[in-house]
Amino acid sequence: MSTREIISSGNELSAIAAVDAGCRFFGGYPITPSSEVMHTISDLLPEVGGACIQMEDEIAGIAAAIGAGMSGVRTMTATSGPGISLKAENLGLAQMAEVPLVVVNVMRGGPSTGLPTRVSQGDVAQAKNPSHGDYKSITVCAGTLAECYTETVRAFNLADRFMQPVFVLLDETLGHMHGKAMLPTVEEVAAGIVPRKSFGGSAEEYHPYGVAQDEAAVLNPMFQGYRYHFTGLHHDKNGFPTEEIETCRKLIDRLFRKVDEHTDEIELNEEYMLEDAEILLIGYGSAALAIKEAVNVLRAEGIKVGMFRPITLWPSPEKRMHDLGQKFDKVLTVELNMGQYLEEVQRCMGRLDIEKLIKVNGRPFSPADIIQKVKEL
Repeated sequence: MSTREIISSGNELSAIAAVDAGCRFFGGYPITPSSEVMHTISDLLPEVGGACIQMEDEIAGIAAAIGAGMSGVRTMTATSGPGISLKAENLGLAQMAEVPLVVVNVMRGGPSTGLPTRVSQGDVAQAKNPSHGDYKSITVCAGTLAECYTETVRAFNLADRFMQPVFVLLDETLGHMHGKAMLPTVEEVAAGIVPRKSFGGSAEEYHPYGVAQDEAAVLNPMFQGYRYHFTGLHHDKNGFPTEEIETCRKLIDRLFRKVDEHTDEIELNEEYMLEDAEILLIGYGSAALAIKEAVNVLRAEGIKVGMFRPITLWPSPEKRMHDLGQKFDKVLTVELNMGQYLEEVQRCMGRLDIEKLIKVNGRPFSPADIIQKVKEL
């Protein structure tokens, strides 16, 4: 695989990735610590015939991005936790109408205004259910500068494949970290683009939501000869509102099954030194950088530890975490929150004896924090 070297920040790399992946519209509103995503993409999009619009607020930002998605354009918005709170209603609309959209969330401290300039992983649970109702979220989480790029690219392909919003979680540490990243070439990214499905038959035969129970809607771009309806209401095969009991049941069931029955296309994890490990560390995002360094130090001291890092957080790697729970007696989760993913680890492993190391003061973990906790075990 050919690569290229870029020295940049995580936020900037996410914006570059979006353009390389074919994104041609960005609608958003600046908010710390995600603003550099919009700043960067606002320079890049006009050069490739795209458009970036700063709207009056976060709500309008995602509304504009959804509109672009309805027209068939690859589209993105970016924000931080409080912005996701404002975008929640429209995220529900995109889930119900099955409009593909990438949402970059550069996490900071909360609740409310919290710690705008400090790091947190406080939006993990929010990413699973950012809006009310029943649907299946897809959330990926970058853990390196390179992944700020590659996971953004992957998110666009997932959004078009499953026809729904896909979250890319960064955090303040990764978003503002500046360093060298080895990335795939633009040509390689372009060759790997997975376009959304389209219908090519007669208009009379086109039923965008009339698909198999484990598949996503097939929404041809607007203004191209096919007529259908977008709505946030329960709808029939043509998108028109209905309260017919079986149609409503099958619609919501399909929003789950289109994801649940294809997790092999979504799941991505990193396993580090697990082969002979006796203690398992689980972490994600920037916290995993400190975990990996701690593993190296502890290994040098003769303590056999290993790391499991879910890159796809939602849907969670349920089966793999269950298997790891059977293998390891000692398991430690490391999170920059009060343990939002710990509950999912407990569920998947079927255990309540999982240890945790948390930090919620806006400062990142150091390897020493993790080394000390492991030695206490």
